[in-house]
This record gives sequence, structure tokens and C-alpha cells, in this order.
Amino acid sequence: MSLAELAPQYLAAIEDELHLAIGSERTHREEYLARHPKLGRDEPQSLPAGDLSEYYAMLEYHLGWGGQTAGRASGAAAKGKRIRPLLCLLCASAAGGDWRQALPVAAAVELIHNFSLIHDDIQDNSPLRRGRPTVWQQWGQAQAINAGDAMFTLAHLAPQRLLALGAAPEAVLGALAELNYTCLELTQGQHLDMLFEHKAMVTVPEHMVMIEKKTAVLIAAAALLGASLAGASSERLEHFYAYGWSLGLAFQFRDDLLGIWGDPAVTGKSAASDLEKRKKSLPVVFGLEHSAEFAQAYSRPHQPGESVAALSAELESLGAREYVESQVLETSIRAEQELERCQASEPAGQALRDLTRQLLQRTQ
Repeated sequence: MSLAELAPQYLAAIEDELHLAIGSERTHREEYLARHPKLGRDEPQSLPAGDLSEYYAMLEYHLGWGGQTAGRASGAAAKGKRIRPLLCLLCASAAGGDWRQALPVAAAVELIHNFSLIHDDIQDNSPLRRGRPTVWQQWGQAQAINAGDAMFTLAHLAPQRLLALGAAPEAVLGALAELNYTCLELTQGQHLDMLFEHKAMVTVPEHMVMIEKKTAVLIAAAALLGASLAGASSERLEHFYAYGWSLGLAFQFRDDLLGIWGDPAVTGKSAASDLEKRKKSLPVVFGLEHSAEFAQAYSRPHQPGESVAALSAELESLGAREYVESQVLETSIRAEQELERCQASEPAGQALRDLTRQLLQRTQ
């Protein structure tokens, strides 16, 4: 069975699980009071109706469930692709388990991804996300920071539902530990990303460490968590993790290529924007290492109306595009090899092969 046949059912279940995880003021208050019954008897007056409505509106808006949509953000595009939770469920099924049992961790992975995006948008001063104003643009930086913190917290509460689905307590603790270590790696990757913005020279090995932490670890964790809840052996889990890791690297390398040489009509953004913002993507880092002239030109801030075509052409002449394309190919092959070593059960195995090809051959 292909990805196109399996994905709709999986994606619909992911949305339902995310709604459960986000919850509401009422559901979270009931859960809190159930844990503290004496407080319920002595509870002070409730808040006026609606005082927390904006709190949940921010979370729902970022996940694509609320607010006005425009342009490319209409419909499902405002939600993002839900790649990581989909990968988690497919790996659970491919490891021989019931993918429904992995829904709470799939939701957790997606919420962690989105909490990081809310904070990244503030740190990067990004006005748009998926074609819409970012949370901080809509509600201000202070409230957006709090919304990101809330999503981070809800991500760690989501796996608690594994207990209700019959998972052993040690499995829940293991999943939470994996999520926590993954979050630590993500914050380290973001630290390096922001640090590198202000460094004149960043080497390819330094950049690789950054994208491993910022991109590869969460995709690898999604694959691992799904397979682990299916009871996969430690040896198979290593292959699932390595598959996700290589897939994450290849995904980021492909993204870096599209950021400079993608077709704006397909990607929905200018092919000049990454160079105008002086981003240090992998092609740029390669150029910095191989040409002092390019490094000097790139160190000068972009001026409004100035063309970056010469920078793009210089990178191509230096071999940066060819180098990154080779990295995409190398990591793609490694991901496909690791997927075969996972001994994936069908039909999820075929769906994973389809997903891998789609992600690594995408044009947007």
C-alpha cells in the first residue's frame, strides 16, 4: 500500500491527537483539580469567561487551526506538512506495532517542532510563517514566548496518554527521556545557529554539527519513538534512528539548495532571500571556506534593491551547488540503506520508501 493510500488516515488521526493535546481551559482545569481535589473544594472564584481564550487561540493559530489564511497559507498549508508525526506512526507500523498506540508521542514530536518554530521566529525576527503573520507579529514577543513555552509543556504532557492506551510506565518514561534529550539537542543547535550568524567564518564541520542538532535529531527521534513503542529490538531501533538521522540531514541539505536555487514559482519565496539575509546555509559555508573574495563580499550587509545574482553565480562556480547536491545524494542513499536494515513490515515499509523519496526529491 502506498503513502498516498495510508497518509490520509494517519494525518486525520494526528490532527485529532493534537487537538486532544492542546485541549482547552476547561479540560486542563478539570485535570488539574482532579490531581488536587482539596483545592477544588476550596477553589476561589473562577476567572471571567474568555480570559484565557487568547492563550489557546495563539496555539491553535500557529498549528493552522485558526485565524485568516492568505495565498499559499490557505487550507492545509497553514498547518505544515506534519512530516515528523507521520514518520513516527509509519515507523511504529513498520516495526510491527499498532500505529494508533504511538499517537501521543507523534503529537509530542509535532508540538516540540512547533514550539521551536514559535521561538525561532522571534529570534530570527521573522514576520511570516507558512505564508501568515507569525505568532509574535500577531500578539507580540512576550506573549509569543509564553505560547512557545506552553506548547513545549503540552508536548511533555502528551505522552502521559500512553498509559491510558496500555503502555508500560517504563515505556512512557523512556519516551519522555528521549524527548527531553532531543529538546536539549535542539536548543544547542539553535544556539549555534544564532552564534554563527555573527561569525565571519564558519567551517563546514561546524555547520554540520549545527544541522545535526537542529534538524536531524528530531526526525531521528520521531522514527525511534514510533518503533520503540512497537517493541522493536535494540538493534532494529538503532537502524530506525540512523534512518531518521540520515533522512533529516538529507532533508536539510535539500532545503539549503532550494533556498538559493529553487524556483520561486514553486517554493513560494524569492530565491534571493537567503542570500539577502546573509544566511549561512551549507552552500554559503562551502563558499566561505573556498574563497576569500566570496567571504569578503558576503560580509558586507545587503543593500535594498541590490542583486544577489553575482553571489549565487559565484557559489555555483566555486562548486558549492555540486557539493551540496553530492551531500543530498550521499545521505539519501544512507537513509534508504538504513530503512532496508530496519526490516520494515508492509504496507508501512512501502509508505516509508515513498515518503523518503518525496522528501528528498521535493521542489518546495
